[in-house]
Amino acid sequence: MRTFDLAPLYRATVGFDQMADLMDRVLRDNANAQTTYPPYNIEKTGDDAWAIEIAVAGFTDDELNVEQRENALIVSAKKADDDSGRTYLHRGIATRAFERRFHLADHVRVEGARHVNGMLIVELKREVPEALKPRRIAIEAAPKTVEHQVAAG
Repeated sequence: MRTFDLAPLYRATVGFDQMADLMDRVLRDNANAQTTYPPYNIEKTGDDAWAIEIAVAGFTDDELNVEQRENALIVSAKKADDDSGRTYLHRGIATRAFERRFHLADHVRVEGARHVNGMLIVELKREVPEALKPRRIAIEAAPKTVEHQVAAG
């Protein structure tokens, strides 16, 4: 296991603590060998838009939950108890409960979610508030001073 000391980053920078926290969180999550269930894709669909596709075969809409809390997207599912009394010779479709978390950048919000053909598709979009967008500042010309001569007389 490899560890990184981020202390020099904190000592030498101002305002980058969110990036350092993100790096620390990613390194910690990778060290814990996060599960790969369920499989998912992250697709860039535009300049400021993405789609997360999660394979959720065997789950109904009522068993899936998509929630955005602050800068996190939490997708979870819990299969309802199956009381049908079926006997499986082979059960290869995993329907175990899961919770998958995605950390979102500032101003990224969930546009919507849909469940199509065993895939849960969550659409995301970055919407930067007008107050934070760059704006052009008009430069005013310096006022002209008019020198006038006083007539001697």
